[in-house]
Amino acid sequence: MTKSHRLYAVLITIVLGSVLSGCVATRTQQPFAMSFLPAPLPAAVESNESSASTSSFYASSMPNLAQTTLPQIDWPTEADSRILKAEQRFEAGKRLYQRGDREAARLEFNRAIDDLLTAPGNMANRQKLDRKIDELVDRIYRYDQEGLGAGETNDVIRFDKSPIDSMLEMTFPTDPTLRPQVMEEIKATVSQLPLEVNDSVLSYINYFSTDRGRKTLIAGLRRSGRYRPLIQRILDEEGVPQELIYLAQAESGFMPRAVSNKQAEGMWQFVQYRGREYGLFQNSGTDDRLDPEKATRAAARHLRDLYIHFGDWYLAMAGYNCGPGCVDRAIERTGYADFWELRNRNVLPQQTQNYVPLILAITIMSKNAKDYGLQGLDLDQPVEYDTLSLNCATNLDLIADAADRPVSEIRDLNPALLGNAAPAGTELHIPKGSSNAVLAALENVPPERRTAWRMHRVAAGETLAQIAKEFNTPASSIVAANNNLSEAPESGDLLIIPAAYHPVAVTRHSVGKKSWARSTKGSARARKVAATRQVPDRVLHHRASARTLKIASAHTTRT
Repeated sequence: MTKSHRLYAVLITIVLGSVLSGCVATRTQQPFAMSFLPAPLPAAVESNESSASTSSFYASSMPNLAQTTLPQIDWPTEADSRILKAEQRFEAGKRLYQRGDREAARLEFNRAIDDLLTAPGNMANRQKLDRKIDELVDRIYRYDQEGLGAGETNDVIRFDKSPIDSMLEMTFPTDPTLRPQVMEEIKATVSQLPLEVNDSVLSYINYFSTDRGRKTLIAGLRRSGRYRPLIQRILDEEGVPQELIYLAQAESGFMPRAVSNKQAEGMWQFVQYRGREYGLFQNSGTDDRLDPEKATRAAARHLRDLYIHFGDWYLAMAGYNCGPGCVDRAIERTGYADFWELRNRNVLPQQTQNYVPLILAITIMSKNAKDYGLQGLDLDQPVEYDTLSLNCATNLDLIADAADRPVSEIRDLNPALLGNAAPAGTELHIPKGSSNAVLAALENVPPERRTAWRMHRVAAGETLAQIAKEFNTPASSIVAANNNLSEAPESGDLLIIPAAYHPVAVTRHSVGKKSWARSTKGSARARKVAATRQVPDRVLHHRASARTLKIASAHTTRT
């Protein structure tokens, strides 16, 4: 490089260094608040062209607030605020339960319900608020009855009565004014399942428009939210019409443990032999007919096979109800492979004659929800869970202890389990997000002891003798199971309890509440609120209104 070139390079380096150091200094000394603003205009403008150029630059870089659309902010409604506050009170009550302070916990639970009950009757999103009341009351009821998994267990597995038994045996009048409306609705309705209107369909639409029928319909539709995504996915995978989801509404009201007077069971009401035909097996410990996912898969495949056999969805549904052989014989006797013709000739069982019209009525009303006041129903949240593969038989009470949930919640996630112990090989569903805690807890219990042993979180002031008495096991056994515990357990400690296994009673009769209808002694919500608040029986005879529940609350406070 020549001397002149070297001199030129040095000059360039000095100039660039000055510029860069000036930039750094400017950014360093620039106040933070000013960094979001454009740099000030030069003090002197040499020409109009320069001025115009600068003005144009800043005009394009600055936002036009008059034309800019600001993002819409979804401010929480009063209903949302009340729900959040109630949820916070519930969690506070749960923590108090865990520490053994039952009275303080009950007070927090009551306050959680009061936050919702005191809302104005004309509040927006009132339906959402009411659903939250039902949900919280149910959760409080579980904790209050089971004491967060204390020594006592719920010794009965409950079943629900299938609503279809009564609906198919009744006859209902037909409202002639409905026909033009329903005809117009069908013309405008997109459906994979053929829709048809006649007097029998109209009679069920009329029934579901009455107070009694409407309660039945809405209860099932709300409950469908728990399983709708699951069912829709499986129906699509098996290539059958999405509208056949309403077959489950008719059969069980979406109750996994529904049982009929003909001993059909589950959400899709399989009898034993038909269930086994589609891979739903039963033994002393499990019944796959009660598993929502397995039963839905079996029902979709059965319906698809019936459609392949008959070539008609109405005959397929009839075959689902009374069996394909029954429908075959009716076709052979008459020579008609048409459901309505078979119905008119009275060659099908009475229940089957009503079965198809019932499902069509539910389908038409659900697809035209606005016309029947069914729009905007606050559906139950979809059931979500984690799944554990059990390599040894495990007591559900132990799972509940580890997950810190009532055992009834574990059972509800696993309706196919008939006992209180899940057999080895079970794909066990547990509350979503609890898998790590459950797995870590189970590691501390020997595999051969998991059918009986329990866990217990020590409450404030609780002694080892009290814990031993609660679980009916010697204190020395608890000490030995916990690495020869040398010191008194402290509040919050999680102890392994070498308890004895207590089997639960199983009955195929519906011993649970009639969840598809209201009891004459008040709503399920009123009974549960009364139970959690220790309200006298006379309160149960009142309607489950906010006023009645507030009276119950005041009474509890005074006593």
